[in-house]
Amino acid sequence: MKKLVIVVLSAFLTAVALPVYADNAQEQETCAIAANNCLNKADILQKRINKLNAEIKKGDAKYSPEEMKMLEQKLQDAMDQLDKVEGKK
Repeated sequence: MKKLVIVVLSAFLTAVALPVYADNAQEQETCAIAANNCLNKADILQKRINKLNAEIKKGDAKYSPEEMKMLEQKLQDAMDQLDKVEGKK
């Protein structure tokens, strides 16, 4: 019985600790979503979309064409995830 409690507690603590070990904000958000530790997934995705839009608006002055394509792809992925969370797709 003690072993079972320890195993379950270890699994829970590992799931909770995943966002702590992430290197940046994007990875923290991704870990939170993957571990189901966020109360409002749509809110986190909307914040990510807003950040990506702000970076895209900086445009060619800050980013190369390749980086802009990468940002636009990340934006599209975030929007697709938001649609799935909201049940639109």
